Amino acid sequence: MEPKYKIFHDDDQLSETIDKLRNNGIREEDIFVLAHDNDHDRRNRKETDANKMGVKVTGFGTATKNVFRSKGDKLRSKMKEIGFDASMAEKLEEELDKGKSLLVVTNQDKVSF
Repeated sequence: MEPKYKIFHDDDQLSETIDKLRNNGIREEDIFVLAHDNDHDRRNRKETDANKMGVKVTGFGTATKNVFRSKGDKLRSKMKEIGFDASMAEKLEEELDKGKSLLVVTNQDKVSF
């Protein structure tokens, strides 16, 4: 099942959307936030309680390889692990390069953002 996603420019809208998803029954473990800037990524996750996409999600092999990768390579690798194809991961990572945040929902057929 392909993950659902939405790109955000505004952190308040991101937070509101995550609250809406939770209220609509989306499980916590299926909600992820990615950003290119580590501080922005951490801040978003802390403010929204979204999941970190770590070893549990990506697997030990990918997590180990990510230690030696650039931030862009890490993001694309994480996106591929959760179901995005290479070209979509590249496209989304380019949006993150512009300072945007990516909200990803996995394991859901129908999601309305």
